[in-house]
Amino acid sequence: MDEAKLNDFMGRLVSDMGGAAMLANVILGDELGLYRAMADSQPLSPDTLAERTGCNPRLLREWLSAQAAAGYMEHNNGLFRLPEEQAMALADENSPVYVAGGAGVLASMYQDKDKLIAAMRGDGAVPWGDHHPCLFRGTERFFRPGYRAHLVDEWLPALDGVVDKLKAGARVADIGCGHGASSVIMAQAFPASRFFGFDYHAPSIDIAKQRAEEGGVADRVSFAQATAKDYPGDYDLICFFDCLHDMGDPVGAARYAYQHLAPGGCVLLVEPYAQDHLDDNLTPVGRLFYAASTFLCTPNSLSQEVGLGLGAQAGEARLRKVFEEAGFSHFRRATETPFNLILEARP
Repeated sequence: MDEAKLNDFMGRLVSDMGGAAMLANVILGDELGLYRAMADSQPLSPDTLAERTGCNPRLLREWLSAQAAAGYMEHNNGLFRLPEEQAMALADENSPVYVAGGAGVLASMYQDKDKLIAAMRGDGAVPWGDHHPCLFRGTERFFRPGYRAHLVDEWLPALDGVVDKLKAGARVADIGCGHGASSVIMAQAFPASRFFGFDYHAPSIDIAKQRAEEGGVADRVSFAQATAKDYPGDYDLICFFDCLHDMGDPVGAARYAYQHLAPGGCVLLVEPYAQDHLDDNLTPVGRLFYAASTFLCTPNSLSQEVGLGLGAQAGEARLRKVFEEAGFSHFRRATETPFNLILEARP
């Protein structure tokens, strides 16, 4: 045994355990409004934070101390400060790097631990709708900042001729729309077009309709419960935002999209960033996505017909194969971010 290697691994493991505990504290800070109460980046005491938020001052002192120990906050002589940079990630939901809301996804993984144990010992299946409700809200809040930052300004312009169609008036389908964040963002940017969101999870469709009302676009966005292989209509653009790999039959979903494209239409496929080989995905981003895929994406796929189980780190080559099997002849990487592959498919 190499004692140095053991000590190195133990240090890494303890750091990961501390990170997991900190994310539980991030969820507290988000849900209780603690970060937002400190978003002005001014130093304050636990008692002052208690007055602002109505929370217990002794527990706040412990929570603030954990934040300081993790480097999330600064501490000086009993006062704590949330720096501007950290506030962008933890307090400002309009920030492109806001991540605190997405911690609810991780909370669901712990909530549903027993379901995953049963799945591991059985057929591997856990349907999306069987997860704790914090998953659905957490998923919306995890992806929405990236969609706001990139979808209209970068991803859609990377598709050949699509922005011009959207400006003139196009029909767009958003498959696996969840709470509708992507549909609402596109509708706000392109008032001449009409957007149709579909998801097989009925409670998410109910929330999506609320989001359309709140976003002032209910007159040009509609949401309906449907699977990726039975939604109605033909479309100039069919979108799959971070959802195709969750489906049991992604080839069938892509083939159905092929059949429902209007002449000259295309598919926008947004998937988690991944290389084509495991060894190239052994990175911090890969670790996050493989871990989430173990609990969420792959069990959902295994719960459905075919059960292909692409996983969240499918990679461009496997995704290309899906679309080629579905009949598409053109498939390319339009652009990318550190977290996403943005792919274009055409008949």
